Amino acid sequence: MSRWLLFLIAIVIGAAAGLYYGWVLNPVKYVDMTPDSLRIDYKTDYVLMVAEAYHAEGDLAVAVRRLAVLGDTPPAEIVANATLYAAQHGWPETDLVQIKTFGDALQSWNPVLGVPTP
Repeated sequence: MSRWLLFLIAIVIGAAAGLYYGWVLNPVKYVDMTPDSLRIDYKTDYVLMVAEAYHAEGDLAVAVRRLAVLGDTPPAEIVANATLYAAQHGWPETDLVQIKTFGDALQSWNPVLGVPTP
């Protein structure tokens, strides 16, 4: 047999053994993962989705509850961080406007009353 054929056979056997080990014998186990452990880019995507839902529904209380899964950080701060990240990484202007509009609505949010303040 040629050296190239033996080399390819070794590569295929090694890849198959690696996949078997990684998927069957010792797969990754995710335990108690929460959304607040997401990277900032995924958190920003989530904030955009919440902002879009708020724009469609108009219910700020529901939007705040949706943001609560991202941790103990105040909702306005979560949205401010998302706005900053999106602006720094060249997100489309329509997305930025939607997140900023949502952030503006959160500035008047009164968590005690559960309604926006005038």
